[in-house]
Order: sequence, then C-alpha cells, then structure tokens
Amino acid sequence: MLGNVSDFALTNQFGRVVTRADLLGQVWVADIIFTRCPGPCATMSKVMRELQDALPPNEPIQLVSLTADPEFDTPEVLKKYGEGLGAMPGHWQFLTGKKLEVYRLATRGLLLAVDEVKADERTSPEDLFVHSTLFVVVDKQGRIRGSFDGTEPASRRKILEVIRALLKEKQP
Repeated sequence: MLGNVSDFALTNQFGRVVTRADLLGQVWVADIIFTRCPGPCATMSKVMRELQDALPPNEPIQLVSLTADPEFDTPEVLKKYGEGLGAMPGHWQFLTGKKLEVYRLATRGLLLAVDEVKADERTSPEDLFVHSTLFVVVDKQGRIRGSFDGTEPASRRKILEVIRALLKEKQP
C-alpha cells in the first residue's frame, strides 16, 4: 500500500463536481493525460478504454483521467474527447479544475509526476507538459494499492488482476 489519496474537488466532463468521497466504496484507476498531447496520451487512453471494455459494468469501479492542461481541457473539451474514445458515462470520468488543485491531486494524492514545460524549453508547439504514464489503482477506502506503466502492454492484465482482488476485499 502506497498511501491515502487526499481530499479533492474537481469537475468532470459533464460539469459535475467529483470529490474523494464520491469515489469511496469503489475501486478506481487513475491516470493523467491532456487532449492536445502528441505523445503517450493516445496510448494511455486506448489502454483505459480496453480496461473499460474488460471490466464488468455492474461492479463498483471508476476510471479517472485527470488533465495536465486544465486551462485548455474544459469540461466541454473533455466531454468531446471522452465521447471520441467511447468512454461510458458513469464509469470513466475526465477531471479538470484549477491547475493547482489538479496538480495537487496528481502529485500528492496519486503520486503522479506532472509539470508544464517552460516556453523556452519546448521542442515543438505541442510540447506543453511532462507527465507520468502511470496508472494508479485505488481501493474502496481511497488507498493507493498499485501503480503500473500505462504504456506497457503487460500492465493491462496486471491492473485487471489487482482490480479483481480489490473487489473481493471486505470493507472495514
């Protein structure tokens, strides 16, 4: 176990506020992406879609994608992005909010790396953010229980194994 996810209040792709309390009682998988990403985000979102398709829809499981680019990735932008991926409403949430709050959840809550690339250090106009490619699995009590590289093909199977084990755990 790697620690507890801290409290947060961010906005999903439907304009609704989502908090840590809303996710308690559910197993969730989180990552950090951005919609204008020229790099690994498309692969990560494809893997998240594969997880969505492999998971039973009636189990208490949430997929959560934070944005590294909250100033551009508004709820409307995230909704369109999610629809393009075939994200199931109620099962896969895309979260945005004030940059400080999103980055606090990412770095302190989920132990994911994220940072903006300074304008003079960008290698291209799309080189906006550096972020982790990890998927973090969180248990029903809001505790981090695993971390997996979202770009590694073997990670999908490992994430599913952890989710299945966590679903069987009894709540205290």
